[in-house]
Amino acid sequence: MTEGLPTPRRYLAIAAISFGTALVVIDGAIPSVALPTIARDLRVDSSAAVLVVTIYQLVLVMTLLPFSALGDRLGHRRLYQVGQIVFTAATILCFFANSLPFLLVVRAVQALGAGAALSVSSALVRSIYPSDQLGRGLGINSVVVSSASALAPTMGGLILGFGSWPWVFAAAAPFALVSLLLGRWLPDPEPRAEPFDLLGAVLCAATFGLIISGLESGVHGDSPVVSTAIVGAGLIVGSIFVRRERQEERPIMPVDLLARPVFALSTLGAFTAFIATMTLILSMPFRLEHFGFTPGQVGAMLAPWPLTTMFVAPAAGALSDRVPAGILGGIGMAIATTALLLIAWLPAQPHYFEVAWRMALCGAGFGLFLSPNARLIIGSAPRERAASAGGLIATTRMTGQTLGATVVAALLAFGLGGGMTPPLVSAALAIVAGLCSVARLNPALRDPKVIEIREHQPAQQLN
Repeated sequence: MTEGLPTPRRYLAIAAISFGTALVVIDGAIPSVALPTIARDLRVDSSAAVLVVTIYQLVLVMTLLPFSALGDRLGHRRLYQVGQIVFTAATILCFFANSLPFLLVVRAVQALGAGAALSVSSALVRSIYPSDQLGRGLGINSVVVSSASALAPTMGGLILGFGSWPWVFAAAAPFALVSLLLGRWLPDPEPRAEPFDLLGAVLCAATFGLIISGLESGVHGDSPVVSTAIVGAGLIVGSIFVRRERQEERPIMPVDLLARPVFALSTLGAFTAFIATMTLILSMPFRLEHFGFTPGQVGAMLAPWPLTTMFVAPAAGALSDRVPAGILGGIGMAIATTALLLIAWLPAQPHYFEVAWRMALCGAGFGLFLSPNARLIIGSAPRERAASAGGLIATTRMTGQTLGATVVAALLAFGLGGGMTPPLVSAALAIVAGLCSVARLNPALRDPKVIEIREHQPAQQLN
């Protein structure tokens, strides 16, 4: 399995994993355009309708690491396909939603299915591609994510123009069906006869659920005492969880991998980068509307980011098979920081291209960072721990994006969300990500125990 799948099976497996990734991204992003319609049809407040998106993200964050551990026991392909079946079944139930509580339950089930698939997708990518093409494979995966992110709002608008809002949730179902049909060509399942740590899974879910719920509660104006108590409870559960995981041979939270400096720096860099991207993307519409642009014009100005990433990410992934990820990430974050500072100091009345080229520069910088960084995390983990490493990447992305949304909500509450503060915050976070990337080049931080992607590849080339 170290040399990937043979062709043409490899190409069919790539298609299967690509459709599966697209369904997770689209289903997470597309409901946003339907929230006003859902609020009106179900006769609830707009703030309550936002829970349709929030609960999906929260369930994903809570379950990704436990599912990745379960995937090692059941087999990655088996869990991936079970997740897609659950997702499709929940999608059908969306058509019967006539109240917000029922819709929220269905969305939670959708997130469970999507989480099961997403938790093992990176491990499947590692098994699909030969070792010397892993960076290219993760770059292609980044293209799928960027394309789906750019497609989701447009697809949602078109669906609402011709049909009712339940069809918005069904938009990703065809991707699940195609992925299931092609799933027979995915790497064969390799289950392990090991017990599943149910208590560890519960502690993991409780840690992320309590901390994020508490932060969300505080930002949305609930009782500060209650919000602080929820976060505090999450931190206490988290400390118990981490201490327990350090004694496990195959922990759900890969604390043993995080003890390696290069792995920890890569994860921290990704975490800050995802907070930075979400902070800017969510805050820019508010700022641009202050300049007098229509929602359609705002969407056109933001589009260059994912479009640029579509081209840069695969190139960066391919380069990371030969060039140290620390160099690529440092250059990428230098570009992104420059672009973010330029966005902070936009002209008083910017034109379309004055915003668009800055957003494109941001997309190039983050695209140059994220693919090599993901390749290093996946490739430096032992092959039998690939699912844990992939689950950590997905959890880092979802947690970073959720916290980015929380940062924007807090800035808006203080009257700072529509100005230059969000891009400055994003720039500071990008600098941290860049420093983490460059620090991996320090020979003193390299762990000789790291298992390399290729036996002949020196450690410094990965770092």
